[in-house]
Order: sequence, then structure tokens, then C-alpha cells
Amino acid sequence: MSGERELPTNPERSEAPFGPPLTLPPTALTLRQGESFAEVFCRSRRKYVKLEPEEWVRQHWLAYLTDFLGYPAGLVAVECPLKINGMKRRADIVCHNRAGRPLLMVECKAPEVALDEKVYQQAARYNMVLQVPVLVISNGVQHHALQFFADRMPQFLMTIPSFSDLEADAAGPSH
Repeated sequence: MSGERELPTNPERSEAPFGPPLTLPPTALTLRQGESFAEVFCRSRRKYVKLEPEEWVRQHWLAYLTDFLGYPAGLVAVECPLKINGMKRRADIVCHNRAGRPLLMVECKAPEVALDEKVYQQAARYNMVLQVPVLVISNGVQHHALQFFADRMPQFLMTIPSFSDLEADAAGPSH
């Protein structure tokens, strides 16, 4: 298509179309100008979607999870449907293990959105349904990750576990 182009993003340059440079690894995104707004090709949904600040963050997280942390693209769901108190909601990114169990959820916000109590409560409501062992909240600039345990309080993580590490942890000790 004539308006399509690869846009390599780089945190050291300020050409990011939405907000400040992100603190996620640079990635190449395919952008195009739609009839009334810019669009980005979503690698997970395999279609163009409206390029909004939250979508900019989501696409960078998808690249980070698959390209850097080894999450298989076929096990990553975007805008995963949920029902909470009879209301339809969508989790931004949910990564599953090979058995289909949710392992990790990323709740994405636009870069200018503060990661406050309201955002944590939203993610906690989603996790009541999904019950992922690792929950990430990110606005692309700041990232907070929590790991949940059956027998103790959740703890903040300094790094996001790779797919292989998290899948091995979820499988439990071998007997």
C-alpha cells in the first residue's frame, strides 16, 4: 500500500508520534495513513488498527514480549475479552502457556496516564478473572510488575520473566 512504511522507534529520538519516548526496546512498526487517522499494523491481531497513544504502548509491549522475552506470538492474545460483574471488558495483552492457561497480563495505558490506584484496581479486577501469576501495568515509560503466589503476598518484580522461565515456574516442581 502506498501509505505504508516501517517506522523504527528509538528512545533516543523524539519522532515517536504519541508522547514521550518509551522505555521499551526500539521496534519497527508498520504505519499507514487511513482515511481519517493513522493506523498501525497489529502483529497479534494481524490487521491495521487506529494508532492511539495506548496502542503505541501496546504494540511496543507485543514486540518486547515476543522478540525479547520469547513469548510465542500464537499464545499472546490482544484485547482479550472478559466478563466482570456481567460487564464486558478487555485485557490489553494476555500471554498463555502451551496448555492455554494465562501466565502474564499487561495492562497498557497511554504515556501521559499516571499509574495510580485507579489503574491498579482495574488490573486487579481483570486478574480476579484471569488469575495470572504475573501482572504488568505500563504506560510505556513506567512499568510495574507483580508476581502472585498461592501461599504469600504478591511481590514487585525488577524484571519481566521470559516465557520459558514463567512456563517452568507455572508447571511447578517436578516430582
